[in-house]
Order: sequence, then C-alpha cells, then structure tokens
Amino acid sequence: MKFNSFKFKSVLVAGTFFAMLSLVSCGGGGGSTSGSDSTSNSGDDNTLIGAGSSFDNPLFSKQFSEYNKANGQKVNYQSVGSGAGISQLTNKTVDFGASDAPMNGKQDSALSAPAIHIPVTAGAVVLSYNLPEVKDTLQLSPEVLADIFLGKITKWNDAKIAAVNKNVKLPATTIVIAHRSDGSGTSNIFTTYLSKVSDEWSTKVGKGSSVNWPVGLGGKGNEGVAGLVKQTPGAIGYIELAYAIQNSMPYAKVQNKAGNFITPSIASVTAAANIQIPADTKVSLTNTEAADGYPISGFSWIIIYKEQKYNGRSLDRATKLLKLISWMIHDGQQFSSALNYAPLSPAAVSAGDAILKSATYDGKPILQ
Repeated sequence: MKFNSFKFKSVLVAGTFFAMLSLVSCGGGGGSTSGSDSTSNSGDDNTLIGAGSSFDNPLFSKQFSEYNKANGQKVNYQSVGSGAGISQLTNKTVDFGASDAPMNGKQDSALSAPAIHIPVTAGAVVLSYNLPEVKDTLQLSPEVLADIFLGKITKWNDAKIAAVNKNVKLPATTIVIAHRSDGSGTSNIFTTYLSKVSDEWSTKVGKGSSVNWPVGLGGKGNEGVAGLVKQTPGAIGYIELAYAIQNSMPYAKVQNKAGNFITPSIASVTAAANIQIPADTKVSLTNTEAADGYPISGFSWIIIYKEQKYNGRSLDRATKLLKLISWMIHDGQQFSSALNYAPLSPAAVSAGDAILKSATYDGKPILQ
C-alpha cells in the first residue's frame, strides 16, 4: 500500500500530539511526575500517584477531580497505557497501576510481592472509522472484523462488508488500520475478542496487551489511535467508547454471539458484565452470551500491592490509597454513566470490597 509521505508524517504528528495530551490529563490538580520518582520518597503523603490505562482516563479525570473537591486528596494520574502502568507498579514508582487486562503469570512473577486487582469500571471497545460519505452506522460481523485487521479485506466496498451492510453505499476507499503501539489493556480486550471469534487470528496473531499486528499504523494510547482515525480518511481503529463520543467519531455496531448487531452503550456493556465475578475478579467480558450484550466489553482494574508496607511507605499513605479506591467503587460510580462507562454491578463492588479488606500494612488489615 502506498501512502503520501506528507500525510503519513502528519498522521504521526497528530498521534503524538494526542498522546502528549494524555500525559497532562491528570485529575485532582496533581502535576506530572517523573517515572524515576519513588512514591516512598516523594515527601508528600497528600498526593497519590497512579499510572496506566488510557481507557480509564476520562472517568478517572472526573473521579479524581471530584474526590479532591470533597476530601482535599490530590491524585496524579498518568494515562500512559496499561502495560506502562503495570511496569511502574512493578518498579514501585507509583501507588497504583490501572489496567484493562489482569496481570498475567509473567507479570506476576516480576513483582517483589503479591498484587491485588480491584475492578473500577466496565466499558466498551468500539470500532471507529473515518468515512465521511457514509451516513449510515456501519455493521461489522466477527468474520469481517477479523479479516479487516488481518489485512485480508483492504477496501471499504469489499463484498463481505457489503453483505452485512445492505442498502449502504460503500466507497472504494482503501482501509487503513489504526492500532495501539504501546502495551495496552484495550488491545488485550480487542485481541482476546478476535481470538475467540477467529481461529485464524488466534493462530497467526493471538491475544495480549501487545501483539505483532499484521497491518496498520500504531498510535500511543486511546488518544493516539483516536487521533490517527480522525486524521486519516478510510481509517478504522479500536478505542474506548468515551473517546469516540468526545471526538464526535462514528462507531460500528458489532454482531454478537447471538447474531444481533449491538450498538455499544452503557446498557449493552452492563448486559455483558452481568456475570458471576470470581474472587480474584480476573474475568473477561468478551464475546458475551447475553443476547443484548455488546461483545467487545471489558472490566478495568486498579492494581496495588497487597502488603502496603514497602519502600518506607507510611500507614497514612496506604490508608489514603485504600480510602480513595473504596470511594471510586462506591460513590465514584455516580460519574460513570455520563461518561459512557457502565457502573459496576453489585457483585463486582462486593468482590472489590472483599479484596480491599485483604490489603495489609505490616501484616494487619488497613480497612476494617
């Protein structure tokens, strides 16, 4: 595929610009923090530091701002992607990481002590596209979606796309794939879905926070992918629902396991999340059995060390951290719907409460 070099450079600049925006999008009035600063040596127990999921960033920005107003607690959150958030937690340079994928065995083994996962929200990964001439909402089947991201379908007027979009006039525009360039929980949700619905994808590419993409351009964070799609005619990329809505970007209906084409929404994510939550909360919502559920949905987690006495951390700092997370999964859920996140189910909140109560300081429970 040939690209105009000027347009290509412009796309990369746009993606970088959007990614830079994410780094200063911190809630609660906290400023940016260097990755080399240790939380235990910051000298400021009133500023909690987190990093990770860009999927969560719109919600976290609101929650941390409101928590600061109510409690005076500052939270400096860096939207750097789930993989980077887990790395910073591993290196103990943040109080918490945030990820749209639970930690895997390799990541667990890199930790100096056990970590715990607290679900904080559920949301939709949507397929946003840049086709100004198409006024109808596109529909995508699992087969079509896999073939597009495998590079097997290269034009928007391909017969397979047309077959699930009858009466829609599709252009002959070349498809340009936009995907994440960083380690990403959003990528994990999307590739887990593709691996479930496509044997070819599962065999050739697989699932994970970082994969070898067959085709496409990479953007850093949900912000970077949104920027690539918005700036590139013919582009399609996967982003969190809030980014598509905030940027007035169209997004497709996706056919679920029951054969229904589902619009991503709070209701359809809630339907997908209406499942039994295991004690460790590590569960996937993709390819839901729910007839009205959106099939590319996922939980997001805050991850912290179970034992909070490390690197000279104070009990006060540990207590403030747990109180913040407890507020997020209770009172903080009131801000979810307006930002197009699905509020946690009672079962998810209950599981989160139980995990928070397991956190200790010097072996003693922090929350009673």
